[in-house]
Amino acid sequence: QVQLVESGGGLVQPGGSLRLSCAASGFTGRIYGMSWYRQAPGKERELVAAFTSTGGGSTNYDDSVKGRFTISRDNAKNTEYLQMDSLKPEDTAQYYCNIVIANFAKRKAYWGQGTQVTVSS
Repeated sequence: QVQLVESGGGLVQPGGSLRLSCAASGFTGRIYGMSWYRQAPGKERELVAAFTSTGGGSTNYDDSVKGRFTISRDNAKNTEYLQMDSLKPEDTAQYYCNIVIANFAKRKAYWGQGTQVTVSS
């Protein structure tokens, strides 16, 4: 059974930093895609950052986080990270990791359980 375990959320003051982690386990096949989403109260879930190639080299960010957030991955640990710096109150949301697993010709996306990030003084 595929499991995605997130960690690293919390309460931080404006201008502070947090690092989110998402570890995948229990899957057969290979990781095809990794990304981070967030959902604020009353808003739709939105893409924050993603790897745009299966090799993990190219990345894409929402304009609102460019220059402040960095997505990274450790392929040996099947783990992705989201380093969040210069946090703003508008970054407050539930953050979800998304990992796409490829097994032969099939691809399936899985979601983490979500971790709350609150930016407030």
